[in-house]
Amino acid sequence: MIEISKEYWNDIPLLHVVDQEKKDQALPTLTYIHGFTSAKEHNLPLAYLLAEKGYRVLLPDSILHGDRETDISHAEKEIRFFDIVKQNLDDVESIYQELIAKQLLEGNRFGLAGTSMGGITTAAALTQFSWIKTAGVLMGSPKITAYAEQLIGYMKAQQKELPIPDDQLILLIDELKEMDLSLQMEKLFGRSLFFWHGEDDMVVPFDHAYSFYEEAIDHYKNPENIRFLKEIGRGHKVSRFAILEFVKWLEYQL
Repeated sequence: MIEISKEYWNDIPLLHVVDQEKKDQALPTLTYIHGFTSAKEHNLPLAYLLAEKGYRVLLPDSILHGDRETDISHAEKEIRFFDIVKQNLDDVESIYQELIAKQLLEGNRFGLAGTSMGGITTAAALTQFSWIKTAGVLMGSPKITAYAEQLIGYMKAQQKELPIPDDQLILLIDELKEMDLSLQMEKLFGRSLFFWHGEDDMVVPFDHAYSFYEEAIDHYKNPENIRFLKEIGRGHKVSRFAILEFVKWLEYQL
């Protein structure tokens, strides 16, 4: 029987999804990060399918989301988008360390994946943590600097007053460059990496991930370790097809 339990790991609220009989065993583990304005519960279908196959899945809430929601406006939350991503990186490291401390991780079989903001987080995490074995970026961007510059450009084009002074914007871009996977492809280390993206995505540019993939595949001695799955006519919403294909990928790679 698959058990879904709500737990707090170092004050991070998460759903722990695992076969009840294996809960206390060391298992290959996937941590999956949700998208902007979403919450941990929204990724239960993927978690259930993977848990059925003997994996542990952890679904944390990002700050300002789910059980960590605070009374701020949507606009304020948008302004803090990249702060959320940076906190996600700290949370991922905390969750990993807790897995090690609890002796719940089998070998080095730790996977990280996410949707949209969670995919952006995943790509950034690959520049920070060599212990990630397998990663999945579902409609996210591995070009976090370009994505930030695009958002800033859009706001300026709309003649909106930017909430951050120019000097702070420069500092933000410099910070993002340090976690920009497209600027540090050597940190891929040949690790298995899965992309899914809808070609008609109007929120996170399809080309960010696809152009990255076309360049990154040359860094792989084993090109089967990197895969890009695109869906024609699909917008900013993960399909059941994408979920099923990603679960198959994890079975092989994690």
